[in-house]
Parts: sequence; C-alpha cells; structure tokens
Amino acid sequence: MKNSVGKSLKALMVMVVVLSCGMVSGQPQGGERGGQQGPPPIPSTKEIKAMVSDLADELDITDDQETKVLAVYQSHFKEVKSKMSSSSRPSRTEMEKMKATFETKVKELLTKEQQSKFAAYLKKQASQRPSRG
Repeated sequence: MKNSVGKSLKALMVMVVVLSCGMVSGQPQGGERGGQQGPPPIPSTKEIKAMVSDLADELDITDDQETKVLAVYQSHFKEVKSKMSSSSRPSRTEMEKMKATFETKVKELLTKEQQSKFAAYLKKQASQRPSRG
C-alpha cells in the first residue's frame, strides 16, 4: 500500500512538472513580437499603394492628389527603410520627427476639409494599432 501511494505521488509530481513546463513555454518571449517590441515592419510597395487607396477613399481626394500623396508615402517609407537598415538606428525622437514631417507634407496636398478628415483618419489608425506596454 505504501509503495502504491509513493508511485502515485511520483506520477502526480511528474505531471505537475510537465504541465508547468508546457504553460511556461506557451508564453510569448520578448523577441517573438508578442509584446510588440520595436517598430512595426516597413510596408511593401503594394501595401503602400493599398494604404493610399484607402486614404483616397476616406478623404475623397482627386486622382492628382492621390498621385502626389502616393509619392510622399513612398518617399517617407524609403527614408524610414534606409534609416532602419543603417548601422546606427534612429532614436524614437528622430522617428517621431520624420512622422511629423511626413504628415505635414501630406496635409499640404489637401484642402482644409480633407485635412480635418486626415486628422480623424490618423486618430482612427492609431486607435486600431495594438498598444505598447
């Protein structure tokens, strides 16, 4: 009897250890983007065109404006990509300045009404991103 209780206790302890290990390994690690570490990936040319197309629909911009906005987007992401691939990555402050400059360039191509819609669009986009922290 004493022997069977010992075996049962050992079996129970082994199961607890195995289950504990399984639960720990299921947690996202720092580098697995589970906690959204670092900047988001840079969009491809196709993704940039889709972003501008969505923006054009949202703001009701002309074809000429859309072409110019697309050029601003492409230029911005090209600059971001070159900064991110350099040996000294840009600081958060530098990236925020680049973003502000980018948004200003887009706004310059828009009418007052479209600028208001653009501000609302940016807020909506920011609220849809996963929070950091």
